[in-house]
Amino acid sequence: MVFFTRFFKKINLQKLDFKKPNLKESSFNKLGHFIRLSIAFLLLNSVSHAFAASSIVINQAELQPIDNFYALNADVDIDFDDEIEEAVNKGVALHFLIEFQVVKPWKYWFDDEIVTISNSVSLSYHALSRQYLVNHGLHQKSFETLYEAKDALLEISNWKVLDKSLIEKGEVYNAALLIRLDQTKLPKAIQVDAIGSDKWNLTSQKYEWSLKDLTNKESNNKEQSVKEPNAKDFNMKDLYNKDSNNKDLSNKELNLKDLNLKDLNLKDLNVKEQYNVKEPSGK
Repeated sequence: MVFFTRFFKKINLQKLDFKKPNLKESSFNKLGHFIRLSIAFLLLNSVSHAFAASSIVINQAELQPIDNFYALNADVDIDFDDEIEEAVNKGVALHFLIEFQVVKPWKYWFDDEIVTISNSVSLSYHALSRQYLVNHGLHQKSFETLYEAKDALLEISNWKVLDKSLIEKGEVYNAALLIRLDQTKLPKAIQVDAIGSDKWNLTSQKYEWSLKDLTNKESNNKEQSVKEPNAKDFNMKDLYNKDSNNKDLSNKELNLKDLNLKDLNLKDLNVKEQYNVKEPSGK
C-alpha cells in the first residue's frame, strides 16, 4: 500500500488531459480508408485484366474407328488477350496449325514415325458484314460474336488422321497433338513485334497419350455389335405362336352362334358369300 500511495503522489492527475473522441474525425478516417481500398482494388483489377495472357489448352483427345481410318476427336479451349482481340477486330487474320503425330517407340533407338499430319484453320473479321469468319479447309462459317467464333475455331471432330492398315495388333503406339499460331502468316509489322514478345507466341501444350489398346477396343466393339439377340429380350416362341394363331383365325369359318346375326338382313349384307356363313342345323 505504501508503494502505491507514493506512486500516485508522483503523478499529477490534473496534468492528464482526457479528451473526448471526435466523431467527425473518426468517420472521416473511415471514409478515407474505404476510398483507398476501392482505388487499390480497381488498379489491381485493371492490371490483371491487362496482363491476362492468351492460351490454348487441350483438355482431351482420343481416336475413334470410322470405316478404314481412325478419326481424331479433341476438346480444346482458346483465349485471347486484349491486344490480340483488338488486332482481330482491326482485320488481322489468325492462322492456326493443328499437328498430329503417331510414333512407334523403341527402347534403344529413335521412335519410328508412323504418320504426321497437319491441318490449317483461320479466324478473321469481315468489317462490311460485321461477321467473324472461321475457315476449316474449304468450309467456312460465320459468327456474330468473337466468343462464338473462338468456340468453333478449334473444334476437332471426326478428323481422319490414321489408316488402320498402319497399326499392327498387339503393338504399342504413342500419339501426340499440338496446336500453335502460325506466325509466318501474320502481317510483317506484327512479325517484327512478335520476335521479342511472348504475346504472339500462342502455342498449346503437347498432348500425348498411348494407343496400346486401340485394336483391342475395336475388336470388342465389333463383338458387341454382332452379338446375337437374347431370348429374354426377343422371344421367338411367343412370336411364332402369335403368328400361327392369327393364321388360324383368318382361316376359321364363322358361325351364326358366335356372330349372332339374327337381327341382320343377310340379303343386303351378303354375309353368306363374303364370310362363308353356315347356318346352324337342327332348329
